[in-house]
Amino acid sequence: MPSITTVFAPAKINLFLSVTGRRADGFHNLVSIVAPLRFGDELQIETRPAGLYSLSCDNADVPLDETNLILRAAHLFSSAVRTAPGAHFQLKKRIPMGAGLGGGSSDGTAALIGLNRLSGEPLNLASLGELAAQVGSDCALFLHRNACVMRGRGEHIEPLEEGSLKRLRGRRLLVFKPDIGINTAWAYRQLADGAPQTYLTADETEARLADWVQSDRPAESLLFNNMEPPAFSKFLALPTLLDALRERFGLAVGMSGSGSACFALLSDRDNGAEIEAFVRDAWGPQTFLVQTETA
Repeated sequence: MPSITTVFAPAKINLFLSVTGRRADGFHNLVSIVAPLRFGDELQIETRPAGLYSLSCDNADVPLDETNLILRAAHLFSSAVRTAPGAHFQLKKRIPMGAGLGGGSSDGTAALIGLNRLSGEPLNLASLGELAAQVGSDCALFLHRNACVMRGRGEHIEPLEEGSLKRLRGRRLLVFKPDIGINTAWAYRQLADGAPQTYLTADETEARLADWVQSDRPAESLLFNNMEPPAFSKFLALPTLLDALRERFGLAVGMSGSGSACFALLSDRDNGAEIEAFVRDAWGPQTFLVQTETA
């Protein structure tokens, strides 16, 4: 078996996100269409004696203690696979934090994938999915390299049919984030305590999902995220820029997850450099910007 491996940890975009209500356990139920991107972090894993785990990162803002989902994933894997090696994890961090792009969750899942590989693949996809759900609410989706439907608190994953995938695969988009992050717990708390009217009913959610899965409507007309209202009410720079991009360039735009990262779907006709310059002029030089594609 190899002693070192590298795992790509993709960012994700929520093209459709409906939060339907708060559960008795404090989590929220949601339905989402999620697409992994061809942009993300890189996690190198090198074996160490059993039980020894350490983490380094090229971004000083990333926590290196047990709050990091990489180390949480490692301990869960070692509990499930008694012959698992220890490991040193070296993370190249590219996905901004506090963005709604799933960076921490993707990194945790990458740790599971890498440890499983270094252990001789003792766990199948279903078993890895069970562990991923324990690492974090939306970790399981990163075991799937195509767009999928995510349900529950994020642990139930359904692959999209090929017809729906064709509409999304390889779509070019611009992802941009201001120099602020949005705490996920805060965002969900705003839904529960401050704006519960923005919950969608189960019937309306399934009707919108059916449009994604069964209709031939373009993705541009189907973007939706009911976590936008609470985020937009506090962080006015988000809706101001999105409205300007719609008006100036005719773009389909949205916020991913709980924010603060937003995205624009680009066509072959769109001048990406011009749009990037417009975004940076609006949000300043510290704006995170990347052009990428859906996987």
